[in-house]
Amino acid sequence: MYEWIKALHVIAVISWMAGMLYLPRLFIYHCDAEVGSKQSETFKIMERRLLKAIINPAMIVTWLAGLYLAWSGGWLSAGWFHGKLLLVLVLSGVHGFFVRLVKDFAADRNVRRQKFYRIINEVPTVLMVVIVILVIVKPF
Repeated sequence: MYEWIKALHVIAVISWMAGMLYLPRLFIYHCDAEVGSKQSETFKIMERRLLKAIINPAMIVTWLAGLYLAWSGGWLSAGWFHGKLLLVLVLSGVHGFFVRLVKDFAADRNVRRQKFYRIINEVPTVLMVVIVILVIVKPF
């Protein structure tokens, strides 16, 4: 069963990360759309659907499968796992921040410029790289 849950976890992580990397790109393009325009309304739909249909469910499955793997694999006391858990908590916080941004765009309350979204777009990538290194290399 462990290997099946691990496969599910990897699939969920890939889905979560795909959404977390794509959503800020939508924000970048949405910044240029005139409020109330057809383009702006289309971005609102895309952002909401990406969040509700892919990112949120993938995060939930990632967490549930990951906690099962950590428990059943005996990783709860491993140092590398503590680092990974901390970074996944940070990534979950970024996810929550993205939820807030989707709500702001939906209500036409965006106050940030493209540059902000270009920078924030890199945060999930950096977290992902470090998390993968911790899981594969297990440096401590």
